[in-house]
Amino acid sequence: MSISLVLACFWAVVANVLAMTPSSDQHWRSAYVLIAVGIPVLGFVTMQHGPWVGMLVFAGGCSVLRWPVIYLMRWLRGAAVRNAAK
Repeated sequence: MSISLVLACFWAVVANVLAMTPSSDQHWRSAYVLIAVGIPVLGFVTMQHGPWVGMLVFAGGCSVLRWPVIYLMRWLRGAAVRNAAK
């Protein structure tokens, strides 16, 4: 197993451990750190294994960080509606 996939698996384990710990801010601070660390790991995986494996790792990351993705989609939809109304 390559180092990039080991890092991606380690990221997933850390994300699940952080999700199990109690948090006063509903884990948003952990989500920001996971996003900041996960983007370079995703790029490294994509560089070493190609776009298909990169998309699988991206889908796994989106399933772990689903609420930031949901809020991003809501924000993009609202921005599209505001731009269409102009």
